[in-house]
Amino acid sequence: MTALLEVEDLHVEFRTRDGVAHVLNGVTYHVQAGETLAVLGESGSGKSVTAQAVMGILDTPPAFVTGGSVRFRGEELLTATPQRRREVRAEGIAMIFQDALSALNPVFTVGFQIEEQLRLRRGMSRRDARKRAVELLDLVRIPHAAQRVRDYPHQFSGGMRQRAMIAMSLALDPEVLIADEPTTALDVTVQAQIMDLLAELQRERRMALVLITHDLGVVAEVADRIAVMYAGRIVEHSDALSLFRAPGHPYTEALLRSLPHLESKGTKLETIKGLPPSLLRIPPGCPFHPRCPRAEQVCSLEVPPQVPLGSGRTSACHFALEVVGRG
Repeated sequence: MTALLEVEDLHVEFRTRDGVAHVLNGVTYHVQAGETLAVLGESGSGKSVTAQAVMGILDTPPAFVTGGSVRFRGEELLTATPQRRREVRAEGIAMIFQDALSALNPVFTVGFQIEEQLRLRRGMSRRDARKRAVELLDLVRIPHAAQRVRDYPHQFSGGMRQRAMIAMSLALDPEVLIADEPTTALDVTVQAQIMDLLAELQRERRMALVLITHDLGVVAEVADRIAVMYAGRIVEHSDALSLFRAPGHPYTEALLRSLPHLESKGTKLETIKGLPPSLLRIPPGCPFHPRCPRAEQVCSLEVPPQVPLGSGRTSACHFALEVVGRG
């Protein structure tokens, strides 16, 4: 199948007073219609920056795309005109932002913010746009949608604000939906409701879903494929089942070991020693080597290639075949 969205060898740097931060260093992934790709990693690994580069909403300066390609249905977006990027944004690729309260404008009603794009992009009348806004709020299961459409963001709970954000992102029927940690700061019950809603909408619309998260539990439930990021790189790319059964990179292995288990009640949780590297001073060789229990001299000298593990899996580790073999 042809990918709807293709990101290839993407490089982004932030030029700051303290120096140049190499935030993305050759990120490559793709997603097809109806598929869920989870982008996983610690905070600061480059997950959200990749999404913002895809959407064309990075602040320049300090952010600069210095190389790579972003293609939607085969069309290059990085060299497209600003007008064309706006046309693709929301109609072709839409994004649910991490903090709904910050993403929604506090001085306009939720209904107005949904209606505005329908009037501007689709030429709808105010009456038709209001009707469609109510339908969208009802679609994402906001009770009494006809009344709530007149409410402001602060009048919604956290879960309802996230639903309203989903309604806004679906207004123009996008083919690719990027969800940037859509369940952050929500309780477990509401998290499950939001993820179930996204899965249902995806099935109905055959959308491609790029789910950015650090929640391994959510990933295990919904992902078809997983891209694991560390220090601005994809260090492992795998189907979800294979990754959880036999991770192919020491970083993924360490992430899975840090998960709490029922049988480990009363024991100390495992952690990954050390801290992620500063993107101003990424270590030579493999960026994970200062924290890696399997590191050898070659790891500090040579950047590891993407080692094929079979069935489309890859791992950026000099000892990837040994790691996955142990699983």
